[in-house]
Amino acid sequence: MLNKLFISAIVLTSLLACKDPKKEIQNTALEEAKKAIAESNAIYFESFVKNDSSIFINRYAKDAVIMAPNSVPMYGHDAASKFFRKAYDSYGMRNGKFITTAVYGDGLEFVTEEGLWQSFNDKGELFDDGKFLVLWKKTPQGWKMFRDSFSSNRKL
Repeated sequence: MLNKLFISAIVLTSLLACKDPKKEIQNTALEEAKKAIAESNAIYFESFVKNDSSIFINRYAKDAVIMAPNSVPMYGHDAASKFFRKAYDSYGMRNGKFITTAVYGDGLEFVTEEGLWQSFNDKGELFDDGKFLVLWKKTPQGWKMFRDSFSSNRKL
């Protein structure tokens, strides 16, 4: 009986020590996705600082959809360009900040980012803030925003 218990303990220890290769790949892929998202987010608002829509547009996949509050969905890079222009010219956005609170998924094809955002005017004053969900897509050009949905915390 003691011999069977000892063998069972060894087998259980061996099984627990074995790593799931699929899980290891997913963990590595998710960490790479998180890093790419952080890098993209770090330069996103440079587009407003420099008034350069190409920086903004390059954050998005070609088949992206921006789902802004109180607006119809905006499809593709042309719509992203119009969205940038409106944010810059009509709302006076000149800088901002993303605060990622979580990233979900396996990192292989899609991941979802959850977080908070802040928008600043030309005086560096906070004029809007809110929350967002972004579905990121792995493309041949790297991780790009595929679906961008956000809303303000400000009351209308």
